[in-house]
Amino acid sequence: METIINKQVPEFSVPAYVASEGFKNVTHNDILGHWSIFFFYPADFTFVCPTELVDMADNYSRFKELGAEVYAVSTDSQFTHKAWADTSESIAKVKFPMLADRDGKLAESFGVLDPASFMAYRGTFVVNPEGVIKIAEINDNGIGRNSEELLRKLEAALFVAEHGDQVCPARWKQGDKTLTPGIELVGKI
Repeated sequence: METIINKQVPEFSVPAYVASEGFKNVTHNDILGHWSIFFFYPADFTFVCPTELVDMADNYSRFKELGAEVYAVSTDSQFTHKAWADTSESIAKVKFPMLADRDGKLAESFGVLDPASFMAYRGTFVVNPEGVIKIAEINDNGIGRNSEELLRKLEAALFVAEHGDQVCPARWKQGDKTLTPGIELVGKI
């Protein structure tokens, strides 16, 4: 199994529903120049998915403050995304783009498409401004994610990108001590 860490996000173009804009197309070019969070989920009108999207919506302003855009992605259509937002008070809170990966190619390129159900697993990916995947996490569909932990990981990715000579240890939070890798640390941690 080949890793996708440090791989370039492939070219793509998919329709999306964005609460403030209606329908639009989102392409590979739209993710360049800022950090991006790809947040794959199985399907609209399901059970765990709305809890995750609301959790992301509750922290969306914090992601934006860090310079990141969130892209929720499922194999549902943009019309289904809009209908879900129109009928669910929870999903009406979602202001980030909801991508319609109708042919499953985007989910497949990230390694999260379940061919049997033609739905995405719960994949979370942090992509740098050059379109390179820096963080990848995939959960089975019964296991929901936590946007607070994703924010922490994004902050760590931003720190490492800015301070290439330092790394972030376990449970690192912004402002905590980092490590400078070198032989003097071997056996001392």
